[in-house]
Amino acid sequence: MRRFTQAMYAVFLLGLGLVSAGAGASPAMPQSGVEYRVLGRPQPTEAGKKIEVIEFFGYFCPHCNALEPLIAEWVKKQGDNIVFKRVHVNFHNLVQQQKLYLTLEAMGKADEYQMKAFNALHIERNRLQSDTDVMNFVAKSGLDKQKFADVYNSFAIQSKLNRTNQLLESYQVDSVPMVAVDGRFMTSPVESVRTMGRVSEETQNRSLLQVLDFLVSKAQKEKTVAAPAPAADSGKKK
Repeated sequence: MRRFTQAMYAVFLLGLGLVSAGAGASPAMPQSGVEYRVLGRPQPTEAGKKIEVIEFFGYFCPHCNALEPLIAEWVKKQGDNIVFKRVHVNFHNLVQQQKLYLTLEAMGKADEYQMKAFNALHIERNRLQSDTDVMNFVAKSGLDKQKFADVYNSFAIQSKLNRTNQLLESYQVDSVPMVAVDGRFMTSPVESVRTMGRVSEETQNRSLLQVLDFLVSKAQKEKTVAAPAPAADSGKKK
């Protein structure tokens, strides 16, 4: 029988500590470095007193397709707490899909047609890999084809493409779906269940929403604390 040395006992205690730390983490009480991570260099946001939330996604991604109805519902529940943005990634050289989203966004049609674009690819098997594919989607969806084409081929969309690619680099996006909160916190469905073992995609997505609730609340509290106090009233008439 092997002797249980002091060194072995120390390793045993360390192991118990790691297990305990993992067991204490959950989507309801996320921990930095577990269910979410903090960017080394915070990014500027344009949300004022609200909290900016950015979803990095791709129409090509089946996991983004599965998440879309849930995150759209979550955004509605958050209401005025957040400013929600989407950024279509440029993975696999699918520039046409990026341009499709940016054009819908520029036309004020992104929310209305987001799920339709996912359905076109994942259900109707339109790969949206060429300009012709995109225009076929537009024709079937009921959008004004000429107005869409004018925006789709505009310099403004090309400029937004360049800005999008800069954002992907700044936020260190290497997979989708991924979500940024307040320009500082990053998480994803996979990260949100890091301590839960193997679970369904539905569980991953719902856990992500719990982590997002936590991060939005955390960012709101920190923003409130950081806000300058109102100037004291001297009591003198002006």
